[in-house]
Amino acid sequence: MLELELDFEALGEVFSTTQSAPFTVIEIEVEQAATFADRLGVPVRRCYISDPSLQARIADTSVSARTIIESKLPDRGSTMAGDFGEILTALFHAASEHPGVVLDPKKWRLKQDRTKPAPGSDVVQMILPQWPAASADDRIICAEVKTKSTSGTSTPIASAIADSEKDSSRRFVKTLNWLKERAIDTGLSTISIEQLDRFIHPVDHPEATREFRAVAVICASLVADELIGVVPPPPSERALIVISVPDLKETYERVFDAALLTAEDVEDVA
Repeated sequence: MLELELDFEALGEVFSTTQSAPFTVIEIEVEQAATFADRLGVPVRRCYISDPSLQARIADTSVSARTIIESKLPDRGSTMAGDFGEILTALFHAASEHPGVVLDPKKWRLKQDRTKPAPGSDVVQMILPQWPAASADDRIICAEVKTKSTSGTSTPIASAIADSEKDSSRRFVKTLNWLKERAIDTGLSTISIEQLDRFIHPVDHPEATREFRAVAVICASLVADELIGVVPPPPSERALIVISVPDLKETYERVFDAALLTAEDVEDVA
């Protein structure tokens, strides 16, 4: 996540833990959420296209930075909401691990259709403290993320738990192999084939830790109702994390508007 050039120590102050058992509840204050557009516009854009790739596309196509960024970002609606929930989860993990370094393949860069979610497990991140040497301290995090920004019948907590079970059965391994295929085909700038193989072929390395997480990113005004009757999974199987965001819909729309506006800075540099 270093390529996002975020101050993860400062970002960690955004996530306030208000409950840690039997599951975790994280609250983001209104004042902190109000800063997201300014703080996250560039990092969110980089989740979809890196600076070098953006500059290369501008040079190769003579198309404006804004047009290229528009071709990457989702439209307003459920996909934008879901993508924001996934990115926020990835940032939360990176801030929680700081000063440790989290490696993330940025699955949002690998979409074939910007109007749809990326395939496979939602968030896959690696912590490899002694790399290039594999060690027993190596960890891989796999999170299933559900986002609810407006009132409705969806049940993000129960759905995140249920779909996280799919990750720990088969989907997680399929996702790692899909990422390896992408690495071989087009290349991944943030994770190597060797790092993927460290977890695809675990018997060839010291035993590592797999952590499965069910994450629900919910508008703060809806959280109390969504928490009623929650039955968390056994902690030994997966962690349940609920992240409360004030005015979630307005917040993520402002962030994506800011991500598009970063084109102006890119074009000024060019």
